[in-house]
Amino acid sequence: MSNFHGAHNTNIEGNMNNTNIEGDVNNINHYHDGRSRNAVKELREHIAAGAMHDSAERCDAPKCHPETRVAVQDELVGWIENGDKEEEPKQIIWVTGPAGGGKTAIMGSTAETSQKKGLLACCFFFSSFTGSTNRRFKRCLIPTLAYQFVQDDGLRDVGEHILSCVERNPAIFEKKLEVQLDQLLLQPLREIRRDAQSPKVILIDGLDECQAEQHGDISRTRQEAARANEADQKEILHALLKATNDPSFPFRIIIASRPEPAIQTFFTEFAHHTTRRIFLDDKYNPDADMLLFLEAKFAEIRREYQLSASWPSSDVKQTLVENASGQFIYVATAMRFIEGASAPPQELLDQVMALRRQDVSANPFAPLDALYTHILNSSAKPLLAARWLSLIFLSYHLENLESDKKLPARFTRLFLESSPGEASYVFRDLNSLVSIPPTDNHTSPYSLFHKSLTDFLEDRSRCGSLYVADPNELYFTRYMQIWKNKGPAAPLSQLEKENFLHQFMEHFRPLEEWGPLFISMEQKLDSYDVAWWVRSQNESFKHPNCSDQTRHIVNIDYLFTTVHTKASRTIVFHYMRFTNSISSATGIKDVALFVGSRQAALAAPYIPSPVPY
Repeated sequence: MSNFHGAHNTNIEGNMNNTNIEGDVNNINHYHDGRSRNAVKELREHIAAGAMHDSAERCDAPKCHPETRVAVQDELVGWIENGDKEEEPKQIIWVTGPAGGGKTAIMGSTAETSQKKGLLACCFFFSSFTGSTNRRFKRCLIPTLAYQFVQDDGLRDVGEHILSCVERNPAIFEKKLEVQLDQLLLQPLREIRRDAQSPKVILIDGLDECQAEQHGDISRTRQEAARANEADQKEILHALLKATNDPSFPFRIIIASRPEPAIQTFFTEFAHHTTRRIFLDDKYNPDADMLLFLEAKFAEIRREYQLSASWPSSDVKQTLVENASGQFIYVATAMRFIEGASAPPQELLDQVMALRRQDVSANPFAPLDALYTHILNSSAKPLLAARWLSLIFLSYHLENLESDKKLPARFTRLFLESSPGEASYVFRDLNSLVSIPPTDNHTSPYSLFHKSLTDFLEDRSRCGSLYVADPNELYFTRYMQIWKNKGPAAPLSQLEKENFLHQFMEHFRPLEEWGPLFISMEQKLDSYDVAWWVRSQNESFKHPNCSDQTRHIVNIDYLFTTVHTKASRTIVFHYMRFTNSISSATGIKDVALFVGSRQAALAAPYIPSPVPY
């Protein structure tokens, strides 16, 4: 018997005289030389690994509950398998419907079924509110699809051509989306003869959540940001349409999104003849599926709390389904709330049932809005909870400047708290809305269960008194408080404080970069111990995890000049030239001493004299 019997997902690396074999041999990746391995590594650095359907990041992503959404899943899988036999074959299916209708769950379950049947070529799950933030941007889309081709044993020949492209042109990842598509996907497909048993479908979920990168421009209005998002979404759609019109492109594509105007216009005006539309409405009997879901979830609660088999009544379940108005997110959120530990399940169910029946004719989201409002008001500090959520999920302030990733929840908590333990107090009853990492997890960020919460928070007509007009106000209040106190409110060990300050100075821009609106904030620095912060920048500059030394040099330069009057900046300029480089430890210490002495001297008038250099 072969030593590889029953093995799959195997990597064979090196030459055949000295081969390292790991895993199993049903899915083998052959990297015969160092150049191919380097190309794989280069490609890997430009993907959004969390956007793949089976990524660890998506382990808690919604999927269809067993025996639910069967009709629509069967329709999708049947089209993947036999769509070419239809009288008028279509290359694209657009799955659409209102927020909370279960699109992502359907796409996740369809991806799993397709993979088991050998039909899935690749996929990309966009997400603007959870997971790694590179799942928001178009720049990761084509590299991620190409990477999955490389890893698929059924597309091995295509993968080799993709790696050759990366090897020849590592700058391909900086090209326009259409160029990336042509060189990384279409050109390799043109070079090979396709196996009839090759995968058949590409899945793209959450296209409406694709966002345009800001590239440091934080001054865009919401309207400008929305237009930029639409431009990127349309660029993706036009690129995919071009692919389906290429004779060498063998795949069908399923795209799921909300029916946003720009996306709807594209499918109506540009892709009408190549697209089949599936709208998640009553045709697919969502009420029956939601009832099945509720039956299963209430059965779990009955077992845990030893409740009667008749709990709750059929009328209660039917009312929950009616309140959902076809939105799966309503029953999913309601059940997470009822499963919570803040009160016995019957009491929490009574709270949900007591919500006034909403008229959905004017606002189809009225029942969901009432549920979100009730859950947020269950927080000890509802408005503060709304301010925190708005700052974390509706602004870019609490993100890594370089990677656009959300900062770890632990750091965010320390940054936002005005007193120790405040985060646990504010978020205590919000576990049905927010995924909160354990306190000993220092790397994972806060994340939401569904984007519909951000839609709710940024619409004053929906969230009412919980609306936060300007999340930046809280950001700058906490920013300046940390400057004043030389650290967060919570007591930390010396090492923890050093790590916090390092992250604080690594990820936060000086106030001058926010423009003239924040000059008043800048002026407050005069009353703080700026010399201490310069020395802290020096320590962070030497920190073993320092990823951007230039950032600290810029910060020191900024601090150095901020504490002086406009006239004394001449001295600063000459002093900087005189010390040649503030990147040296001696130079930074001198700057700190000089800043301290000048800050103390600012109380008296001072006219600078030329300093030789």
